[in-house]
Amino acid sequence: METQKRILLLCGGKFAFKALQLLAFEKYICGVAIGKVSERIADALERECEDSGIAFHSFPNKKSMMLMKDWIEEIQPDYIFSISFPFLLSEDILSYGTEKFINFHPGPLPQYRGVMPIFEVLRNQESQTAISVHFMNSKFDEGDIIFNDPVPIKANDTYGTLTVKLSSRLAQVALNTANMLQFANKIPSIPQDTSSAYYFEKPDLSDTYINWKRMTSDEIIALVNACNPWNTGADFSFNGELSKIISAKILNEPHNNTLPGTILSTDENGSINVACNDNNQISIEILKTDSGIMTSKQFTTLHPVIGVILN
Repeated sequence: METQKRILLLCGGKFAFKALQLLAFEKYICGVAIGKVSERIADALERECEDSGIAFHSFPNKKSMMLMKDWIEEIQPDYIFSISFPFLLSEDILSYGTEKFINFHPGPLPQYRGVMPIFEVLRNQESQTAISVHFMNSKFDEGDIIFNDPVPIKANDTYGTLTVKLSSRLAQVALNTANMLQFANKIPSIPQDTSSAYYFEKPDLSDTYINWKRMTSDEIIALVNACNPWNTGADFSFNGELSKIISAKILNEPHNNTLPGTILSTDENGSINVACNDNNQISIEILKTDSGIMTSKQFTTLHPVIGVILN
């Protein structure tokens, strides 16, 4: 009987846990390393590994990465899987073995390189995303691609719902990859097409802020969904106060080219209806202000809104 392959998993938090559980159940996991996460998560994972006889190590910062190569050589895994691990692996670490390091990227490569492809595919209104499996090199998301596993995006998907969907799909993809490695001497791969490559930096306020004058109703809703829940919604300004839209929908009602960002009305449910630059309206349902997270109806009991222009 062929010896079971031993896989060491580098992970960055909860997104990788379903894959970890499935790989551990199938007896592939020999070690787990975690990047910078809360002490509560790290402690819980360390206890689980100890109970299961699995090696564990925490690498909370870049300085601690100096210890990784020695730890890997001590464990001697056949392969190293990386899922949302936050730190770049140096050439020294990667010298452990050619085609030993495999990354699972939650977005299509090479078009969506970067730390938050889930946000970017939603903001760009893509109809599908992917789990991209690729060999690792000393640059983020640039190694040769083993395969892209497509995942459809629903019209109402948010950052949260898509993350849960991708985490579940990634678990099966990771197991399929482990099974491929178990029974194949070599896995084919192809270099990434650099002509279609783009690296997205981590979003900042300029990426999450609603530009009422330039963005269509579709683009605003896409941004709201892309920011829920990781940014607690898309940013905007109400009477000079920075606020966030957590949930909204398109009304498909014209407004006779009123200035975009103008609050036109509220409905019987208290939703706040706002003019957009495509002569359409969005209806704000849940938002966050300095006073807290609230429904639009609660918000309108605190503030006069009709005719206010959002910035």
